[in-house]
Amino acid sequence: MKLLAFLMQTGGHIAGWRHSGAAADALCDIDYFRSLAQTAERGLFDGVFLADSVGYAPVKGAEIFACLETPKLDPALVLSTIAAVTKHIGLIGTASTTYCQPYELARRFATLDHLSHGRAGWNIVTSTMENEAHNFGREAHMDHGARYERAAEFVDVARKLWDSWQDGAVLADKDRGHYTDPARISAINHAGDHFKVAGPLNVPRGPQGHPVLVQAGASATGQRFAASCAEVIFTSHPGIETAKAFRAAMHKQIAEFGRSPETLKIMPAMTPVIGATRADAEALQRALDSLIPTSIAISKLGALLGNIDLSGADHDAPLAPLPEAALAGQNSTRDRVLELAEREKLPLAELARRVAAGRTGRTIVGTAEDVADELQAWVEEGAADGFVISPPVLPAGLETFVDGVVPILQARGAFRKAYEGATLRENLGLQRPANMYETNPALIEKPEVW
Repeated sequence: MKLLAFLMQTGGHIAGWRHSGAAADALCDIDYFRSLAQTAERGLFDGVFLADSVGYAPVKGAEIFACLETPKLDPALVLSTIAAVTKHIGLIGTASTTYCQPYELARRFATLDHLSHGRAGWNIVTSTMENEAHNFGREAHMDHGARYERAAEFVDVARKLWDSWQDGAVLADKDRGHYTDPARISAINHAGDHFKVAGPLNVPRGPQGHPVLVQAGASATGQRFAASCAEVIFTSHPGIETAKAFRAAMHKQIAEFGRSPETLKIMPAMTPVIGATRADAEALQRALDSLIPTSIAISKLGALLGNIDLSGADHDAPLAPLPEAALAGQNSTRDRVLELAEREKLPLAELARRVAAGRTGRTIVGTAEDVADELQAWVEEGAADGFVISPPVLPAGLETFVDGVVPILQARGAFRKAYEGATLRENLGLQRPANMYETNPALIEKPEVW
C-alpha cells in the first residue's frame, strides 16, 4: 500500500492542538515541519501532504475564530526547506487554480521538483471560501462549475509549460557557446477562455517530467475533473463499502479518458487513534472530543452544512431537516454530514463534536494491530490503493503510527521495507509522462515567434 502523511497543523482532530502530545505553538517553526517529514521518511511514507487556503472560512464571533483558526505557512516554501533535510519523501503542496496563474504555479512546482531531485506533487484545489475571493479583489467567489472550467484549462496550460523544455534542452556546451538547444524549447502560445500564456517556462523540465497531480474534489464535477488529470485522489469515506464503490466509479470514469487504473492511486483519509489497548484508544478519543467546546462544534457543523446558523437549535435533539435552499447545489461535505446524521440519529451536540473532530471520514480507534488490520483489509478488498494518514495529534500521533503500525504492515508484506525509486512517481508506481512536444513535433513553436 501507499502512504501519505497529512501534516494538518497540529493534528487532524480539531482540538488536537490542546492535547499534551501536540506541539501547539510550533506552526511557524520550520524545525517542526522538518521533524515531521523526517519521521514520515523514517516510516518509509511515499510523501508528506500540506493542505492550504488563501483565506478563512466564515466564522461568527471572535471566540469561534480563536478556537478554529491557526497559522498557515505557504506550502511551497515549507516543502522547499523540507527537501533540504530529507532524501526520499515526496513533497505534496496545495495551490489553487482560482487564485494563482498557470505560469507562476508551473514555475514554482518545477523549481521544487528540481530542488528535491524529483519529489514534488501538486494538490490541485479550486478553493471554496468567500474570504479567499475578497483577498484577491473579487466581490464573490466563482461558482462551482466556473471554477472547474478554469481548473481544467489551468492544468492544460501547466502541462504545456512543463513540456516546453524537452529532455536534453540544456547543453551547457562551453566549446560552442551554446547553453541551450533552441530546437528543444518551445513557446506554447496558449489562448483560451481563462488564460493567455506565451511560454516557454524559464525552468527546464523537472526530473519527474511533471509533478505528481493530486486532487480531492468529491462532487460529480470534481470527480470528472479528477478522472481527466489526477494521478492521486485524496478522498474521504466513512466505511469500506462506499470506498469500494467510489474506486470502482473512478476507474470507470478514467477509462472514458483513455486511462488505465495503473495511472491513478486512490487514497482515502484515515485518522488512527492508537492506544496500547483498545480501551486506551477509546479513552484517548473521548479525551480529545471533550476538548471541543460545544459552541465551537455547533458552529463547525453549521459551516460544513453550508453556513447554516444552528446557534438556536436544541442540542439534545437530532439535527432538524435543512431548508430547501440549503440543499441546493453540489456539496459533498454537506451530503456526508447529512448521511451520518440520518444513519446514527445522534443528538445535535454529539453529531457536532463528531463532525468537528474530523470524523466524516474514517477514524480507526484501537491498537496498532487493529489499525494495520483495517488498512490491509481496505487494500485487499479493493477499496483503496493506500491512505492519507491524518494523525489526530502531531507530532505524537505520527510517531505512534510509524513505530507501531508500520512494522506490523512490513512483517505482513503489506508495506515496503525500502524505497523502490528515487522520485515520488517511482515510489508511487506512476509512469513519467511523455513530453507532448517530443511525441508531436508539429506543436513546436520556433524561438523567433516568442
